[in-house]
This record gives sequence, C-alpha cells and structure tokens, in this order.
Amino acid sequence: MQSLSQYADEREADIERIGLTKHEEFLTSVNQLQEVRKGTVDLTSEILKLNQSIQASTEKLAAQKEALVDTKAIRQNIAEASEALKESLNILHAVNQAHDLIRKKKYYGALKALDDLQNEHLIPIIQNKYATQHKLADIIQKSIPASQKAISEAVMSDLNTWLFRIRETSQFLGEVAFYHTEMRRTRQKDRMESKKYLRAFKLNSAIELVFDESEEFDVLDNDELRVDFTPLFEALHIHEALGQSDKFRVDYAATRRRQKELLLPSSVNLLDEDGDSSLSSLLEGIAGFAIIEKATMRKAHNLRSSADVSGQHLR
Repeated sequence: MQSLSQYADEREADIERIGLTKHEEFLTSVNQLQEVRKGTVDLTSEILKLNQSIQASTEKLAAQKEALVDTKAIRQNIAEASEALKESLNILHAVNQAHDLIRKKKYYGALKALDDLQNEHLIPIIQNKYATQHKLADIIQKSIPASQKAISEAVMSDLNTWLFRIRETSQFLGEVAFYHTEMRRTRQKDRMESKKYLRAFKLNSAIELVFDESEEFDVLDNDELRVDFTPLFEALHIHEALGQSDKFRVDYAATRRRQKELLLPSSVNLLDEDGDSSLSSLLEGIAGFAIIEKATMRKAHNLRSSADVSGQHLR
C-alpha cells in the first residue's frame, strides 16, 4: 500500500513537471486552435454567403429561363398567327382578283381564278380540320356558287347587248349583202357578154367564184360593217365550263326565235320603197338574220344544228 502511494506521488510529480515544462507550448497550441476555429467560423460564414449568392443566382437563372421559355412561346404564337394571317390574306387576295376580273369583263379568267382558289386554297384548308383558316375557307367556299352565278349573269348581259345590236344590224347587213350580190351579178354579166362560153355558168358557180377571187368580200367583216362574235363565243365557253351548255343552247335558240318573230312586221307596204315597213326592208332584214344564223352555225358548231336553224326559218 505504501509502494502504491509512493508510485502515485511520483506520477503526479511527473505530470506537474511536464505541465510546467510544456505549458508555453500548450498555450501556443491553444491559441493556434482558437485561430483555426475562428478561420473555420469565417470560412463557414463565407460558404453560407456564397451558398446564398449561388441560390439567388440559381433563382434568377430559373426566372430568366422561364422568361425565355415564355418569350419563345410568344414568338411561336406570333409566328403561327402571322402565317395564318398570311394564308388568310392570300385567300382574300385570290377572291378579290376573281371579282376584279369580273368587273373587267374577263369572265373566263375570273372563272379560272375561282377554280384555282378552290383547288389551291379552300379545299386543302377545309379538308384539314385543324387549319386556323377553316371557318374563313368554309364561308368563301359557300360563296363560290354565287360568284359563278354572277359571272354567268354578267356574260349573259353582254350577250344580250350583242344580240340587240345584231338585231339592229340585220337589215343593214342584208342591204350590204344584196349590194355585194348585185355587184357580183354585174361582173358576171359583163364577163358573159365578153366571153360567150361563160354564159353556161351561173352566179355562185365554181367558175364564177374563181373569176371573182380578186374581188373577195366578207359580208361580216368589211369597211362598212363588222360583226364580232366574241361575246357569243365567250358566253358559250363560260356556260360549258359551268356545265350549263345545254341550258345556254336552249335559251339562245329561244332568244333568236323571238328576234325572228320581231323581225316580221304585221303588215308590209308594197308601194313604199324606202320606209321601214317596205318589202325591200323586210327582205334585207330577213337576209341579214339568215346570214348571222348561218355564220353562227359555222363558227360555233355545237350551238345550233342545221335542222334547228332551217326549221326556224321555215316557221
């Protein structure tokens, strides 16, 4: 027991001695430890500040990214709206072009413009149920028949004006034809008197026509008169394009029959040689009417049949 106490005292003395000799180093270590701890605290504070800064930057970046996404979406919407507006303007431009051609009396061009409008714009859009111009295309598509009817009515209006002028021109046309025929008869008579062998050949014979080649005369196109069949051809062509050629032929034939009936007066004054009711005026009018009918039959083969025209003249 005494040995144990002695050993404990010796160890305590050793510890005291070590403490006294290493005290300064211990204090230095403690100071260094405190400085390290202070540095750690400062570093932790800097890390916290940096973390806050990074978090703020991340939030700002996220906001900017969201704004960028929104901007892209807006730009996409604007681009789609712009494209839809452009396509709508193309449709409206095509409609205006067709109506402008109608106003300029370019009826076939207007009809073709309506056809192109349907095939290139309206039908593809109507078939695409997601197209933004679907409603506009549907409205315009439903208006196409009205536009086609307007073209038909406009061309018929021009044709009726032409028919009225033809009716007014018929007598003068007959007069010119009679005068030209009389000139041919005179020339043939002079030839027959100078060359006896020509007496066997009558007016309108092949020989007479050969001799008269240098005096060729078109009764429908000359210095005094010109009959332009363009309105008739245009009306026929337009109604064929609209699938209404049969109705057009019937209406045209009925109009010409009415004009033929108006050509014949209720009475004829055989003693009056110059009046509108004289026999010569009547014959000139009938001749002019017949010339127009024959020319129409020759120029527009499918419009009037020979039997129809001949039967009309016989009635």
